[in-house]
Order: sequence, then C-alpha cells, then structure tokens
Amino acid sequence: MRLSLVPLRLSRSPALLALALPLAAALAFSDETLDKVPKSEGYCSRILRAQGTRREGYTEFSLRVEGDPDFYKPGTSYRVTLSAAPPSYFRGFTLIALKENREGDKEEDHAGTFQIIDEEETQFMSNCPVAVTESTPRRRTRIQVFWIAPPAGTGCVILKASIVQKRIIYFQDEGSLTKKLCEQDSMFDGVTDKPILDCCACGTAKYRLTFYGNWSEKTHPKDYPRRANHWSAIIGGSHSKNYVLWEYGGYASEGVKQVAELGSPVKMEEEIRQQSDEVLTVIKAKAQWPAWQPLNVRAAPSAEFSVDRTRHLMSFLTMMGPSPDWNVGLSAEDLCTKECGWVQKVVQDLIPWDAGTDSGVTYESPNKPTIPQEKIRPLTSLDHPQSPFYDPEGGSITQVARVVIERIARKGEQCNIVPDNVDDIVADLAPEEKDEDDTPETCIYSNWSPWSACSSSTCDKGKRMRQRMLKAQLDLSVPCPDTQDFQPCMGPGCSDEDGSTCTMSEWITWSPCSMSCGTGMRSRERYVKQFPEDGSVCTLPTEETEKCAVNEECAPSSCLVTEWGEWDECSATCGMGMKKRHRMVKMSPADGSVCKAETSQAEKCMMPECHTIPCLLSPWSEWSDCSVTCGKGMRTRQRMLKSLAELGDCNEDLEQVEKCMLPECPIDCELTEWSQWSECNKSCGKGHMIRTRMIQMEPQFGGAPCPETVQRKKCRIRKCLRNPSIQKLRWREARESRRSEQLREEPDGEQFPGCRMRPWTAWSECTKLCGGGIQERYMTVKKRFKSSQFTSCKDKKEIRACNVHPC
Repeated sequence: MRLSLVPLRLSRSPALLALALPLAAALAFSDETLDKVPKSEGYCSRILRAQGTRREGYTEFSLRVEGDPDFYKPGTSYRVTLSAAPPSYFRGFTLIALKENREGDKEEDHAGTFQIIDEEETQFMSNCPVAVTESTPRRRTRIQVFWIAPPAGTGCVILKASIVQKRIIYFQDEGSLTKKLCEQDSMFDGVTDKPILDCCACGTAKYRLTFYGNWSEKTHPKDYPRRANHWSAIIGGSHSKNYVLWEYGGYASEGVKQVAELGSPVKMEEEIRQQSDEVLTVIKAKAQWPAWQPLNVRAAPSAEFSVDRTRHLMSFLTMMGPSPDWNVGLSAEDLCTKECGWVQKVVQDLIPWDAGTDSGVTYESPNKPTIPQEKIRPLTSLDHPQSPFYDPEGGSITQVARVVIERIARKGEQCNIVPDNVDDIVADLAPEEKDEDDTPETCIYSNWSPWSACSSSTCDKGKRMRQRMLKAQLDLSVPCPDTQDFQPCMGPGCSDEDGSTCTMSEWITWSPCSMSCGTGMRSRERYVKQFPEDGSVCTLPTEETEKCAVNEECAPSSCLVTEWGEWDECSATCGMGMKKRHRMVKMSPADGSVCKAETSQAEKCMMPECHTIPCLLSPWSEWSDCSVTCGKGMRTRQRMLKSLAELGDCNEDLEQVEKCMLPECPIDCELTEWSQWSECNKSCGKGHMIRTRMIQMEPQFGGAPCPETVQRKKCRIRKCLRNPSIQKLRWREARESRRSEQLREEPDGEQFPGCRMRPWTAWSECTKLCGGGIQERYMTVKKRFKSSQFTSCKDKKEIRACNVHPC
C-alpha cells in the first residue's frame, strides 16, 4: 500500500510561535554561530551553514526511512524516523531534504515535501518552511514525519538531520544522521498497491471482530505440532491511511517481528499507541491454547472496535505458534463504502504469511534470523519441501482461520440514511446518553454497592464501578437496565481543578528483556499529557527500568522460552479465584534433553468481597434471532449465575423474552370469483360477451400484483334475417326461451318484481382487527324486465358488525 499525501502547512498561534522561535535560535545553534550568520542571508542558509560539534561515526542518533530503502518511487510517501538510542535523548532537531550536490540556498534545491504527523511534536520552521523542527522544547527519544518523494527526474535526494542536546549541534554530512535515496525507475516488486480512497461516511460505526481458528491436525495433518499449538493474543487497531501496521511487500516493524516470532503483542501495542492521532481503537483479544476447540467448548475470541471518517481502516495479526515467524491477519481493511456508509459485514478466509525475519521452514525450526530482513509475503505450497504446507503440484494452501467483522451499531448522524436492517434503525435512533434515571417501576433493585477503586493510579482519567442486584422484575416485557454503573475518576491526589498538577499518561507496557538468556534489563515509559498551567516543571519520572530474568539457566541442557504472557482474568468475580499465564518453548535444549521449563503458571487472585453482591450474574448474551422471518415474533437471551449458591438465594431471571418486529410480510393481491358471462351484445351475427371480478385486497409490502379483472370472448348467434318483423319475432321468442332456462339453472338467484338478481357476494374483510368493525356484501341486478319500474329493480347492500372484542 502506498500513500499519496498532500503537503501540510500549519499556521501556528502567536503564543506557540513565540515558544518555538527562541528554541530554533537558542537551542539549534551556538551563540557564536548565530553572531556570524546574518538573518538576511539566502534561503534557509542559517540552518545549512550553522556548524556545531561534529563527531565521525557517532551513532547514538539515527535517521531512518521505514523499510530502509535505497531507492524512492516518485510521489510515494515514506515514514521518516529520527531517534536516539537510550539513555540518550535530544531536545531539538532540524530535518531537511536536498537534491544531491545542491547547497540548499535556493528553493529549487530542496526535494519533496514533508507531512506533519503529530502537531504536538513537530512543525514547519517559520523562517524555513521546507524544514521540520520541534513544536515544544522537551526531552524526547523519537519523532516521526512523512516525506513525499519528488516527481520523476529529480535524481538522488539527501535527507539530513541535526540534533540539539545541551546547546550542542550534531550535523553529519555522512553518517547515521544522513540518508541518501535515489530515484527508482521501475515499480517495487511484490508490493501490494492497494489504493485507499478518502472516506465520505458520517458519524461512527462499531464493529465486532470474531476470529475462528481452523488450524488443526485434521485440516493440516503434515507435521502438526501436537504440543504447544496455539494462536497468540490478537493485536491490531482501527486507523487512518497515514499509518501502516503491516502490509505485504513491506518490512516488519520491531513490534510485528515480536508478534511473528514470539507471539508477544507488547511492543506492537506500544507502537500502535504511539500513533494516537492516527488510531481510534486498539484491538485486543485473548490467545487460544490449544489452537482449535469446538465452539461449544470454547467461544471464539472476539473484540469490539470503532471507526470514523478519518480512521476507517482496520488491521490485526496473530501468530501461529509454534512457528518461525508465521502469522495471519488483515492489513488496512477499508470499512467505508463508496456510498458514504459503513460496511455491514466482512468475512475473510486467512492463510499464513511470512514476516521475513526468520528463515525456518517447519513449525519447530530452530532460530535462524533472516539477514538481511526480507519483505512480508504470503506462504505458498512450493516454498520448501520440508514445509508443512508443501504441495509438489503447487496447489493453494488450505485456509487456517476465518475472521468475521460485523457491524453492530452506528452512532451520530449518518450520511447514508437508508438503514440496512431493523438493528440499524434502533441504533440510529437510540440516544447515546440519558440524563435522567429511567428505571422502570417494575424493576426492583438492591442498594448500590460502594464505589470500587479507580482503574487509574496516575493523574490520567480512569473509571470506577459500583453494582446492584436485580431482586424482582414484575413485568417481563419491560427490560430492566444494567446492574453496573461506571463513573470517571482520577488517581489519588489528582484533581481536574488543580492547575499546578502535571497530567501524566499511563505507563506504556514493559519493553522485552534485553537478554534472551540470563538476567537483563527492561524499561517502560510515560509522557506528560499536560504541563502545569502555572508554568512550573514536571518532576514526575517519565521512565522506569528494572531487572528481568529470562531462562535463568544458560547451560546447554536449558531450553529457550519466550517471556511470560499477560495474566488471564481472575476466574472469580468476587472473593478468591485463580489466574493463569503462559509462555512457549522457542528452542529445545542443545544437548537433546527434555525441556524442564514450565510453560504455564497459576496464582491466586482476590476480588471484592462476595457478601456485598450476593447474586452475581454473567452479562446477558446476545439476543437470539427473531422467531419469524417477517412480521411480529419473539426473541430470547440468557445469562448465567456466577456467584456461589451458599452466598445467598438468587431469584434473578436467567432468561428474557421480548417481542421483535421484522419488516411486514408481503400480502398478495386478492380478487373475487369471476362473474357469470354477460349476454351477447348482438342479437344476431357476431358479437362478444364479458365477465368481471373485483379487487378485494390491494397488494402490500411487495406482494404479488393483481392480474386482469375483465375477460372477453366472442359469441355468434344465428344469421341476421332480412325481414325485420320476422326477425323481431324470433328475437322475442329466443329471449323468452333463455329466460325460462336461466330460471331453471339458477335456483339460488333471488327474484324481485320486474327483475332478476345475482346471488349475494362474500362478506368483505372486517375494517378493524378489534374494537368493533363492519363488513359489507352486495347483490347486483342481473336482468331487468321491460315491465319493471327503475326504482323497484336496483342493486342491494347489507352491513353487519364484526370483531367486537376489545383491543
């Protein structure tokens, strides 16, 4: 995937510029240098000609273009990172891009354009708008920007960076702070070029990702690892097109590498959270040990996430374990439609892919790092004869998993106002917040339990919870609200009103141990989210380090294992329970002995006292499908009793039933029976007869349309005679004869003076379903005799009551 970004020019507020300009002047260059360089000199010359301390081969600072390419593709966007190796840091920096062998004192000497990623970290220099510098003066170890390559024909480009640390500038023409890229004539081979359009949808959409592993000994019997087979924890996020978690044809980041080789999501999560402006939701789901179990034994792992107009893509990955560096996942799946709506459902079968960091060919191959690192690619059935997916005929690999991404809600005003189903109508109309307590009177609760401790121990906002018990539900048709309540909170000693308090982020998870065998070090970081309003300095630490031990015994008889995964949730929701964590064997002992390292641990965990909540229930399950496919039906949901029986009686309902309404069932057109054929319209010669029928019910909700209501057929009576008097006599005789025959054939027809009537029609549908309606039926004139008067021979109508029972 290649990004096409428009260069961004930021207009800073006067206060921020007042802060940034002294930094560029005071930190970027020594006082002596500034005195020698006049302000009126050429284009950006103050930056390029400023000279500070230069150290050959000094590599604690580095400038890196993601993927470490030697060539650039014109117009393509590249992520550029400027970083310091711990414990080093830098306070200020300058980043420029020059055409090769150019001095940079003219605007045309500069190549490509930079794109700001984080406005709090970076900005364009006010006196040199093609260069990027820091936004605020503070200690930092890394910044990132996008660089959009120049058009074809530009030639080679030099990316150069300067670092400011304690008023000393390191500006290297050749070294770790300089990167040379030359123009590439042909397209990158093997890179997925997947254009991503801007999203025009409105509001937000919420999705549920469900992962169904199909990797088992039955589906993939060759060399299937019977021990320790598993899927690692799922890690991913919903993000913008400016951020790439991973992609075919790209290079695995350090976080992707650790997921691919060790199944550890820690570094990957850290990388995702560092892109907070580009990421809306971090997607996380538990690991699966073993890799496959029936759904009635273990539910498929799932996670919920949201998307919006700017962050409408989702990516995730999970490791097949054990394996060298094999994973499955989705990359930049677009959930925004061209019609400015949100995709209803995505179902994707997954095959494994190679991260390009380990050269093993079997599930349990020993560590064999791929040097240099290769691009991410899908596995094929012809990769290696020892591969478990090898097929000499080159067939496709049987899918190892399936992912289902289904939309479960939409919030906010939607551009595409046509809902896809009834759930969308409810989701679109439901208010997001309720200011008043709307607990129905039919729901009887216990008192609220005390508030729990705040989930945040720092000055970052967290949540606290309280619970109550539903004692009785007098009307099952009226749903009762949740039995849990949440409230925002902050750690001890923090206050939103205290303007002199440093607001700190939560600690980012611990880095991997620096040693794969023995004792090493690991660290974690946090950052200042808001400086004190009074201008004082934050004294709270932003970094912590501690010792860590992995594979304590480093003898030939010891085996190499991964770090411990995160602890599972406590098995109990109140009182004493157990929790577990796992790790896997990465390499067996070199001497061939049996690995004695434990791969799972369990310990006790203490939850709040159970007597405060004598009846503890699991959350309600999802509502079942409606019992009908159209019209009115019923649906159910269930929950389980999780508290121990001896803690008290629990009379809670474990099942709820409610009505559901699907689109109305289609109603076909309904017609009366055909009437009798009319008399021939001619008394002699050729003529025609007709018959009709009436519409009793018009079609509704897509029902079958009405067929014809009038039919005609030919009739032929004797030839017409030339003598009119004889002809009239025969007509009269024929009419009298037909009249006598019809009287004999239609005994059910009613006779009235001077006319003959058709039989009564059937009663019409009742006008109401309840509360009293009416029905009607009709009797029409079939034959009127010449001797009759018009007022005594006419159509008749009867009315009667129906459905008189109350509603």
